[in-house]
Amino acid sequence: GLKRLDYRLAFEDELRGYMLELDKLKPVILCGDLNVAANPIDLKNPKSNVNNAGFTPEERAKFALLLESGFADTFREMYPTLEGAYSWWSYRFNARANNAGWRIDYFIISRRIAERAEKASIFSDVMGSDHCPVGLEISL
Repeated sequence: GLKRLDYRLAFEDELRGYMLELDKLKPVILCGDLNVAANPIDLKNPKSNVNNAGFTPEERAKFALLLESGFADTFREMYPTLEGAYSWWSYRFNARANNAGWRIDYFIISRRIAERAEKASIFSDVMGSDHCPVGLEISL
């Protein structure tokens, strides 16, 4: 729930600081479940989830700040208007069968290598978890 929001926001600041320091040495590629749907397009039901963990204004603002700090969301860069592209679905309410999901798994890369990203993928047909794999093809 939201009782850990302050901790989460402090963690986001630490992560961004670490990524900025690392980016001074070499380009950064961060992959994983970041537990935030960055934009309304990144989840099936944004209006009913606006104050739920993973879609609070505070979490979304920290994610936006990370991107503004010199990083790129590879999938959204390539597919800025693609709807229905999710990487996580609740086990409840037949969510996956109805594609009522969230895009919370990312490849975030240093902006200075963003043009080298060639393909971003979400493998929604891969079962076995409430998440599916995400992919990035990049020329380094």
